[in-house]
Amino acid sequence: MNYVFEMREIPAVAVAGTEDSFPVHRIYCVGQNYAKHAREMGANPEREAPFFFSKPADAVCPEGARLPYPLATENFHHEIELVVAIGKKGTHVSASEALDYVFGYAVGFDLTRRDLQGEAKKKGRPWATAKGFDNSAPCSAVHSVGEVGHLERGKITLSVNGELRQQGDISEMICSVPEIISSLSSFFEICPGDLIFTGTPSGVGPLKRGDSLEGEVENLDRLHITIV
Repeated sequence: MNYVFEMREIPAVAVAGTEDSFPVHRIYCVGQNYAKHAREMGANPEREAPFFFSKPADAVCPEGARLPYPLATENFHHEIELVVAIGKKGTHVSASEALDYVFGYAVGFDLTRRDLQGEAKKKGRPWATAKGFDNSAPCSAVHSVGEVGHLERGKITLSVNGELRQQGDISEMICSVPEIISSLSSFFEICPGDLIFTGTPSGVGPLKRGDSLEGEVENLDRLHITIV
């Protein structure tokens, strides 16, 4: 097949401990999945079904990336998240079977143009420009389930220039990983290559040029990026 312009490479993240890559199909994100973060965003943290938004697959970028400060914002925020990498296709997956669909886990940053998000919320508009911009989904290497097992608890932290900004435990998620997968698969056919960003603990805040971010989820690789 001939294309009218050169095809871009398939977005991918590394697989820890191997020379393999995990090709990214879609990126889904869960909103307000930690109670304290829901409160700091002015929302009600009562337990209910998760809600989702998306980022383009090519928003992913690797450990160590130097990212330009994004266009069209004056309030650029960090959010640290546990990322679930899907390795099996399915729809209407039950929570009891959901972990069978997990290839592995990673650390991710859901970078956000908070001013654009606030404006969209006020007008009842989608979050695409606030969440789905270039380089908005940094992601560490994926650790396979065979290496780390399934993660149900563990410290999650983010520091900016060595200062701790976000701290929590993934056991504090309002909706668990199996519940997230089950709910997502009722709206979309989940596929190998999907990444699910599972929500962030409280402490989100602004970034500026020159900031160095380091995020960690216990038992996974650290994720480090710099804003330039």
